[in-house]
Amino acid sequence: MKNVTVSMDEGALEWVRVKAARENSSISRYLGELVGEARARDDVYARSMRAALKFEPLTFPVDSRYLSRDEANDRAGLR
Repeated sequence: MKNVTVSMDEGALEWVRVKAARENSSISRYLGELVGEARARDDVYARSMRAALKFEPLTFPVDSRYLSRDEANDRAGLR
């Protein structure tokens, strides 16, 4: 563990004192847990983004064509 100095306004300090006291924790431990939780959320987001970017776009044969508007909206085959 490394020690750090944090500067904040009086209102923020009072808020963090109350939150830490409610959790029966020191301000230092409470802030460390907040940073740890934020880091975990960030890691989950980054993993999700990497997984999403792995998807390859659909490929179609070179000689294929787009459907016409009528073909795309034809629902008779679905009934």
